[in-house]
Amino acid sequence: MSQESTSENISFKPSLGLVDATMLVAGSMIGSGIFIVSADITRNTGSVGWLMFVWLITGFMTLTAALSYGELSAMFPKAGGQYVYLKEAYNPLISFLYGWSFFTVIQTATIAAVAVAFAKFTAYLLPVFSEDLVAIDLGFLQITPAQLLSIVVIVFLTFINTRGVNSGKIIQTTFTLAKLLSLLGLIVFGLLFMKPEIWSVNWDAASMWDLHKLSLDGSIESYTTFAAFGAIAASMVGSIFSSDSWNNVTFIAGEIKNPQRNIGLSLALGTIIVTVIYVMTNVMYTGVLSLPEIASADKDRVAVAASHVIFGNSGTVIIAIMIMVSTFGCNNGLIMSGARVYYSMAKDGLFFKKVGQLNKNSVPEFGLWIQCVIASLWSLSGKYGNLLDMISFVVVVFYMLTIIGIFILRKKRPNADRPYKAFGYPFLPIIYIVMGIAFCVLLIIFKPEYTWPGLIIVLLGIPVYYLIAKKEIVAGDN
Repeated sequence: MSQESTSENISFKPSLGLVDATMLVAGSMIGSGIFIVSADITRNTGSVGWLMFVWLITGFMTLTAALSYGELSAMFPKAGGQYVYLKEAYNPLISFLYGWSFFTVIQTATIAAVAVAFAKFTAYLLPVFSEDLVAIDLGFLQITPAQLLSIVVIVFLTFINTRGVNSGKIIQTTFTLAKLLSLLGLIVFGLLFMKPEIWSVNWDAASMWDLHKLSLDGSIESYTTFAAFGAIAASMVGSIFSSDSWNNVTFIAGEIKNPQRNIGLSLALGTIIVTVIYVMTNVMYTGVLSLPEIASADKDRVAVAASHVIFGNSGTVIIAIMIMVSTFGCNNGLIMSGARVYYSMAKDGLFFKKVGQLNKNSVPEFGLWIQCVIASLWSLSGKYGNLLDMISFVVVVFYMLTIIGIFILRKKRPNADRPYKAFGYPFLPIIYIVMGIAFCVLLIIFKPEYTWPGLIIVLLGIPVYYLIAKKEIVAGDN
């Protein structure tokens, strides 16, 4: 029997329970963002009220989208998740453009960014991995020890996940529980040792809703009414990035026990847990640091500054370990789930055929390894951070399209089996769509550099799709 025919007889093994799926949702969401992006949000909003508003509105959008996706995950409980939903609601071109963007930037650049964050904070403990050193000088490219370590982490986690979903599950659940407990510990200690004088100034009723730009030197700049909306949208780029990847559990639906029930439930539980932790972490920040201190934190590392106040000189080590645990677990979830999208694309004839085959451990090994290669290249490029800012626009566009797909499928397939229906339909999905449109329009107006590069990446997928489709037609005729 040939290797190809053998692979056709191998299928995904349902090995993940509700706890595992919830840990995948929470673990994929919590990376390094919560430790960093509040600095930029504070510079854009200048007040505690608006800082909290940005995190709360992002949490509301994330939870609303997750509850809406529950209906789609129950209807189509198979590998590929959002890619499959878009194909069923629209057509193969739309789903391919999502998969194309996902492979070229969304997932692979996120993996790179999270891996480099792991390496950067490892350097706090082991300076030999500093991003300021040069390990290899190629003339046209200087490679740092941090970048090399990030690649080692990506390769290691990829290898672990080629050994089967149970191997990845153990890492995911263990590391996610560890970072949830460590974040809760940081919140508790921060609130216990908060400074009343800082808290009273930050939460002063007269100024907590004063929206303005806060510069690094502490000076402020007022916004016009319209520009204020742009500042909020720009702030949400960071919070949305920090809350993204919650949908990764849908990609791995074929390996979840009772997916019709557990995917939707894990989406709700995971996003609620993370939203509460994110909001409470920011409450803690405002209890130990003044707003100018948050805005001007060295390299935006707000958690490091807060930990110094709480734990003294050992604070840096504590936060470094926390972020290492957080990013390691986060990347495991991203790597585990991402390859399932490419698997679904390959099954549709829109990706390398070999990606649509499972190895003896019932995982898409080839898909895992090509994802590893692209993510490693992004790590070396050093451009992943800018790309992720630029791709936030595209991510929200695809989320909106997917949620609109619920309305389309309700009309196209009114009698389809829906074990779970979107919570708050049609009101909550409509609210998300309206908020998403507002976010995207404001970015187009005020931060065009965050929009057009992402759109170009998506549009480049159109000729690629038709080249692949033409090749498939010719192959079929032969």
